[in-house]
Amino acid sequence: MKVRQSSTLTINNGFTCCTKCLAEIGPAGKPWKQSAALTITKVCNIPGSTSSTHPQVELRHFSCPNCSALLDSETALPEDPFLDDVLNP
Repeated sequence: MKVRQSSTLTINNGFTCCTKCLAEIGPAGKPWKQSAALTITKVCNIPGSTSSTHPQVELRHFSCPNCSALLDSETALPEDPFLDDVLNP
């Protein structure tokens, strides 16, 4: 049974899946970000950032490992853990 949870993620047959291609990202009810494709960019390197931007702050993009659709983003310091995102069936 497919249950849409957000514009980017859905639960399908007990798994958190990409809404675009239905690739399984991880088990439903568990954090999924560690199974996604991850791209990290320093915020200070993004056009338009100001000189007051802390040089260590990073932008994390979590994408589908199958179709590369962007699933979520977060800003953090390098030592910060991923923000847990859990979809419950």
